[in-house]
Amino acid sequence: MIWMSKRRSGALAAAAVLAVAGCGGGGGGGEREQTPAPRGASPPASPSASPLPEPNGTLAKAPRGLAEDLNRTHRAIGPAVDEWVRGDPRRTGPPAAVVHLALRQQRLYRVLAKDRGLERRTLARLPEAVAGPARDNVTAVRKLLELAKPADDLGKFRTQEPPPAGVLLKHFKDAGKRFGVDWQVLAAIMLVETKYGRVKSPSWAGAQGPMQFMPATWRQYGMGGDIRDPRDAVMGAANYLKSSGAPGDYRRALHAYNPTPLYVESVQRHARRMRKDPRAYYAYYNWQVFVVTTRGDVRITGPGARR
Repeated sequence: MIWMSKRRSGALAAAAVLAVAGCGGGGGGGEREQTPAPRGASPPASPSASPLPEPNGTLAKAPRGLAEDLNRTHRAIGPAVDEWVRGDPRRTGPPAAVVHLALRQQRLYRVLAKDRGLERRTLARLPEAVAGPARDNVTAVRKLLELAKPADDLGKFRTQEPPPAGVLLKHFKDAGKRFGVDWQVLAAIMLVETKYGRVKSPSWAGAQGPMQFMPATWRQYGMGGDIRDPRDAVMGAANYLKSSGAPGDYRRALHAYNPTPLYVESVQRHARRMRKDPRAYYAYYNWQVFVVTTRGDVRITGPGARR
């Protein structure tokens, strides 16, 4: 979300949906989802043949169990994404394996984001290939949770299905090429703002569309496009970042988008994961929308959502 003045930008479609940046609960505190835990150890060669994690399954509470779950999920989601991408993500939705594994990762990251000691003890049990991505994602989630303000009126949150992952990726790359900014930064912004367009409702301040522009700012940087159209919104965001210092100074540009170091750090961490492994984008695309409430976290999109 970009405010009319740059004194204070609201990065999220309502503060309560800050968990959009990484969601989940279970043993880490607050989430009201308790069903049987996933089964199986290492995934077989074909990810589609693996037992899928229960969307609301119980998560471990101890570092050993969390580390084993993170490692198992990390090993399974890469091949599952590869299998999906070998098709055509512009035309086909994500397979169930990617949907469920991405949600599992998201929930695990949130558990660790709420407890630094648990995070430290859990990551110490992981190989660096798993600990590195986990460290970035947990930090990104934690930064946004620090901005969250609980909201109990779930009725005001309107959601929708996002455009296909391949279509959005083309928008990010086209806008990046036109304005000379990294597509991963644009993708990270939409992830944080609206979970790739899943959040349809405007923010509490009136920001609109998948990239959360204030209407007055959109008139200046939207180039005559539709604030709610995903392609137009991405182009407008790239234009705004370029005008604010990108690619020379992404931190400055992101601070203009939302002037809080917490937001800037979260976006940069997510963008870094996508630079290191483009498959991370497809996992992020399947992260779901959680609302932080006074009674705990409530997931309002995805399989088994409470809505």
